[in-house]
Amino acid sequence: MKHIAALQNLVTPWSDGLEPSDAELDAIETEMPLVLAEVELLDALIAQLDRTSSEFDARRIRRARNRVLDARRDLANRASRTESGDAA
Repeated sequence: MKHIAALQNLVTPWSDGLEPSDAELDAIETEMPLVLAEVELLDALIAQLDRTSSEFDARRIRRARNRVLDARRDLANRASRTESGDAA
């Protein structure tokens, strides 16, 4: 009987390239308010799916959409300031 041996390690060795860089972590931190606002909007929309819509639901969704728009505006303004050379 012929034995078959694996030619590669069973476990992939840890690589330093798998961790996010400081720049990537900073970008995530910068975009976090927008991500949280979008999650809040999704929560409001999902909560409204399984019941009849009320005025409270409409206000919650409207406020969540406004928070998303505000977060997008702030993120775009921050990006335009850093591109023009004015560090925030």
